[in-house]
Amino acid sequence: MVQEKQSDRQQRLDNFLQAVEAAQKVQDDIMKYGLEAAHLYCDDVDRDWLETWGEDEDWQQNFVELVTNFLQSDDLVAVRLRKQLKDKPLQEITVELERCLSLSEDEDRIFAVKNVLVDGVAVAESNRGTIDEIDEIELLYLAEELLEKLAEILAEIPL
Repeated sequence: MVQEKQSDRQQRLDNFLQAVEAAQKVQDDIMKYGLEAAHLYCDDVDRDWLETWGEDEDWQQNFVELVTNFLQSDDLVAVRLRKQLKDKPLQEITVELERCLSLSEDEDRIFAVKNVLVDGVAVAESNRGTIDEIDEIELLYLAEELLEKLAEILAEIPL
C-alpha cells in the first residue's frame, strides 16, 4: 500500500515535470522564433479558422434538424426505427446517432447504431428475456440501412 502511494506520487511528479519542460520549450520557441513559433505547434495556422468560427455549430444544427425530419418521415427505415425505439424522444435518438457517426471505422459505426437499437429494445424485451439471434440480425440490417440513410443526409449538409 505504501509502495503504491509512493509510485503514484512519483508518477504525478514525473507528469508535472514533463508538463513544465513542455511549457518551457514552448516559451523558448516563442522567444527564439517569435510568432513563427505557432507553425511549430499548429497545423493550420494560415487557415481561415477565425472566419469559420462557429460553423461547426451550424453543421450540427443542420444535422439535428435533417435527422429529426427524417425520423418523423414516412421513410420505411424511419418507420421501423420509430417502432423499434417507440419510447425514446427523437431528439435523444438524433444525439445518439450523431455520436455513432463520429466513430472512425464503418464496422464500429454499425455496431454502435445496433447497440442504440438494442438499448431501445432491451426495455421492451425485458419481460421476454434476452434478445434472440433473429432479432440481432434484424437489428444489424436496420443499423446498416439507417447508416446508409444518414450518409445521404450528411451529403445534403453543406460543409
